[in-house]
Amino acid sequence: MIGVEVRGDLEQAIRLLKKKLQLDGLKKELKRREYYEKPSVRRRRKEAESRRKLRKLMQRMARD
Repeated sequence: MIGVEVRGDLEQAIRLLKKKLQLDGLKKELKRREYYEKPSVRRRRKEAESRRKLRKLMQRMARD
């Protein structure tokens, strides 16, 4: 469960909560589940995500 402590400024707490949701990936997940996704589309999306993740890892390893 993601929580934010409010210390006076409510707008700042809302911004902090949105940032935590974005970093956790929950915001992206909710947006993705808003509509039905066909299995073939889901498979292509997962493959693209894994390729993107692998490319990012390889770039990090090349820099080190």
